Amino acid sequence: MTSEWLTPPTRTELIENLVSGVDRYNPSNVGILEDYLYHQIRSEEYDCLANLAILKLYQFNPDLYNPDVVINILIKALTAAPLPDFNLCISLLDERSINAQLDEPDPLPTVLPILKGLHNLLFRCRFPAFWEIYQSSQLENLRDNYTVEVAGFENAIRAVAIRAVRATFTRISSERLGSYLNLSESELPTYIQKLGWTVDSSTGVVTIPPNPDNQIEATVVQESVKLPRACCVPCKYETC
Repeated sequence: MTSEWLTPPTRTELIENLVSGVDRYNPSNVGILEDYLYHQIRSEEYDCLANLAILKLYQFNPDLYNPDVVINILIKALTAAPLPDFNLCISLLDERSINAQLDEPDPLPTVLPILKGLHNLLFRCRFPAFWEIYQSSQLENLRDNYTVEVAGFENAIRAVAIRAVRATFTRISSERLGSYLNLSESELPTYIQKLGWTVDSSTGVVTIPPNPDNQIEATVVQESVKLPRACCVPCKYETC
């Protein structure tokens, strides 16, 4: 997983050269990286390092700053939870210059606290609360203007929940799993089938296949430590 994070298989040679070489600090390349971000949005791909390169260019060149690009980067980073991608992005925003010249009011100060709150819920695995807040009327602007443009956003959030469930449970009720995934009773069986999981129709209990994270195995560690013998007082016996 680390190798895919560093070098996603969908990254082109051009982007690889920009991200890995000195050209990542060339402001003339920001348009290429922004286009690549929108490609990610349309195609359900994700490349954290390329997106971080955009934010770093915005730091060094405040005149390039585009708040919509920043918001889209943060939205994509949400889908990587519990990886630290979102916080990495935030760390680059903290030093963003306030001198950027914009034709319209900057939406980021309004949207950023919302995204931080959503990330906090995902990080703490409070998935039902996430869906409740995300679908509330207060976040209508976020849905209508941003996440609607991100292909597969809700499924990507469901993937976050699935990673947590797979690492934590061996059995879980259908009702609880449905609340984590924001799926109705009629939608859930198809989703479970795609995962390759099984559900007991009589009890509604979903069985998660064994994996290294959800299997508890006792480990006994034995250590043999040899200490040199020492006498407190001089001894006349050589074998002491």
